[in-house]
Amino acid sequence: MATRSRRTDSEEARRAAAAAQIRQFPDPVLKQPARVVEAFDDDLAALAERMLELMDDAHGAGLAAPQIGLLRRLFVYRPPETEEPRVLVNPRLVEASAERAVEGEGCLSLDVLLSAGHQVPVERHERVRLHAVDVAGAPFELDLAGHEARIVQHELDHLDGVLILDRAERAARIDAMRLLRQAIDAEL
Repeated sequence: MATRSRRTDSEEARRAAAAAQIRQFPDPVLKQPARVVEAFDDDLAALAERMLELMDDAHGAGLAAPQIGLLRRLFVYRPPETEEPRVLVNPRLVEASAERAVEGEGCLSLDVLLSAGHQVPVERHERVRLHAVDVAGAPFELDLAGHEARIVQHELDHLDGVLILDRAERAARIDAMRLLRQAIDAEL
């Protein structure tokens, strides 16, 4: 998931360098489900740190391992109310509210849409509970609401090979796909 704000030239250069490392639609890895993480070692901790740096440099709210080409059930995100980022390994949704809301979302793997200032309206649960483990393998549980719940659901979708385009209503998907096709055609 991505955020937008005014950036300096150096911030924009870092954002562009980070974006170049993030898989873009229609890369097939984005449609594949990720595998459960089994090894909790220094490599996993280093991967989580690398993902946090990429997320921050790309000005994203979250980043899932498949977005950098690794089919592992791992994502990072920065809660909107704090400065402290979170790393979730093998997360799973265990409860979701009946209340749902539609809001526009961006995605670092749909950078063409972000660059155009285009968000895709997606319906999500207002509140969720999930179980996960940290990079050392210690289990924890999170009860989340509002925008933070939306970020986590977006990143969970990435672990299942689901994009916001798959969640959007037909008209919104057609509109987003038109913009994506125009960008792809312009590159050819």
